[in-house]
Amino acid sequence: MADKKLKVTLVKSVIGCKASHRATVRGLGLKRINHTVELQDTPAIRGMINKVYYLVKCEA
Repeated sequence: MADKKLKVTLVKSVIGCKASHRATVRGLGLKRINHTVELQDTPAIRGMINKVYYLVKCEA
């Protein structure tokens, strides 16, 4: 499971979101709309993605 990756893309603006959700998006490494990052597939990362599911798109 250590080599599994997830591609996460920010598809919606964080303007008007809760501060904790904004911080979660930054914690995922996303900086602007359509910015994509590759992250390890861990339970912590999955929890962060679930928290802001309405702002991001995720691919395996």
